[in-house]
Amino acid sequence: MASAEIDSGICGFCTTVRTKMEGRAVRLEFETTCGYVEKLAEQLTEVDPYREISYRGEGPLTLRLAAEHLVHPACPVPSGILKAIEVEAGLALPKDASIKPRKE
Repeated sequence: MASAEIDSGICGFCTTVRTKMEGRAVRLEFETTCGYVEKLAEQLTEVDPYREISYRGEGPLTLRLAAEHLVHPACPVPSGILKAIEVEAGLALPKDASIKPRKE
C-alpha cells in the first residue's frame, strides 16, 4: 500500500489518499476535509496505473475527473493522487515533492 498526505495550502484542506494494487488496477481510498475532493473520490475508486502516467489518448482519469469536480486548477491534490498511484504500481520511488509559492 502507498499513500500521499496532501496539504492544499491556503484553503486549509487536507487530503490523504491510500492506494493498493489489485491485479493490474490500483484501488484508491480517500480521507479529506474538502467537499470537492469528496465528490472526486466518489468516482475515482480504481484506475489503470499505466494509463495514469501519460497524457496520450484521453489522458489520466485522475485529471479528467479533477477538471470535472475541483474548482481550483492549482489544487495539488490531483498531483498527489498520481504520485501515490505511481508509487503503488512500482512506476516511481517514494520521494517527497513540494510547491512553495512566495511573493516578494
